[in-house]
Amino acid sequence: MNPLAHGLADPARSGIVALAASELAALAAAADAAGLPMLRIDLRGCRDKPALLKRIARALGTPAAQGRNWDALADQLRDLGWLPDSRGHILLFTHAGSLDANDPASFGTLLSLLADAADHWRTRGVPFQAVFTLPAHALRVQGNSSEPR
Repeated sequence: MNPLAHGLADPARSGIVALAASELAALAAAADAAGLPMLRIDLRGCRDKPALLKRIARALGTPAAQGRNWDALADQLRDLGWLPDSRGHILLFTHAGSLDANDPASFGTLLSLLADAADHWRTRGVPFQAVFTLPAHALRVQGNSSEPR
């Protein structure tokens, strides 16, 4: 197993990760080697909370009956039971810069919810990575147990 794949499969390293777009192919190969599905969430042109929640719901295949608000998203990120069985979860967020620039409060809330979800999965021994193609300094949030790399 390559070193990146080993890190993805280690529940203790669950958290929020910054990765250069040029490294996405290596990430995909590592996820495949670790046997972890990677869900892509394209935020291109996403500028506010309603659009963000809609994009995440579409990418995750969230059950239609579940709400579209922060509390519902927090619950969904700690459940993910409707997804096919896997040994862990990798959520790849691309093009998040527009959201960060236009609605930094929603971007910050998203990062906090993802950090909480990573903590939740870590305590259960399940790898969970939220990967962003943004500079690491854009991902600093209170509660992110893993320092963005």
